[in-house]
Amino acid sequence: MTPSVELPKRRALGKGLESLLPGRSGFTSTPPPPPAAVAAPDEGKPRDLLVEQIEHNPFQTRATVDESALKELAASIAATGVLQPVLVRPLANNRFQLIAGERRWLASKLAGKPTVPAIIRHASDEQAMEMTIVENLQRADLNPMEQARAYDRLSHDFKMTQEQMAQRTGKDRASVANFLRLLRLPLEVQHKVETGNLSFGHARTLLSLESPEAILKAAQKVSALSMSVRQTESYVQGLLNPEKKPKGEEKAKEPLDPNVREARDLLQRALGLKVSIEDKNGKGRVIIEYARLEDFDALLETIAGK
Repeated sequence: MTPSVELPKRRALGKGLESLLPGRSGFTSTPPPPPAAVAAPDEGKPRDLLVEQIEHNPFQTRATVDESALKELAASIAATGVLQPVLVRPLANNRFQLIAGERRWLASKLAGKPTVPAIIRHASDEQAMEMTIVENLQRADLNPMEQARAYDRLSHDFKMTQEQMAQRTGKDRASVANFLRLLRLPLEVQHKVETGNLSFGHARTLLSLESPEAILKAAQKVSALSMSVRQTESYVQGLLNPEKKPKGEEKAKEPLDPNVREARDLLQRALGLKVSIEDKNGKGRVIIEYARLEDFDALLETIAGK
């Protein structure tokens, strides 16, 4: 057997914005020279910037903003100010572009604050995009589809493996793989997950079904009946393993041992694929079925960590 080769580990970014301060980011590419409007010694030191000087972040991962939560944050900022500076990079004409802290910036505008504390960081487009995506993934308020698309951008735009993405965001690699699998859902089902009509648990269970048509049909029923995740699991298992009545001389199938059934269900939830376990007196085999090459690649990466 050919020994596996470990990829060089990339140091994970720490939580919050501390990890994005100069000397801690881990980026190796050389940033562009700073515009004349901002002196280099100011980098890393919080300073007040006019709210109107700051422009929206074009690399923002979050697609929607909770208006009620934004109003609550604005009320807090109106009373106590912004407790954590936003992160920006300088543009021409004494303008700045957000890298992280969009909710604080929007809430400051909503609260009528003329300025907001900011840390200036000289960063290329690529660096700014990666910092934005990673910082958002370290937060807990992205919906599952936003997280899935963020990981997908890290994979395609920065050629990161699932292991590298897990290291950079401080997440478990299996979680990264599960989020990426959500992108295999039909667009209508993705929208249900994005709006909260279906949870991450619902979506992961539905991925056990083989075809987009079957997933969509099941998702519509799950949503219409307001099924819990556990009910959805039972429903999907019924679709995957319909009971067959004995005909003629055919013998009825022996009931599956509860422990084996639990192990099978656990594997199906973890892998997002159909799993069968044939067991007899503690010996047997595990059969994992896949319908697309992408499913096989994801399975291989999950099991082998490659």
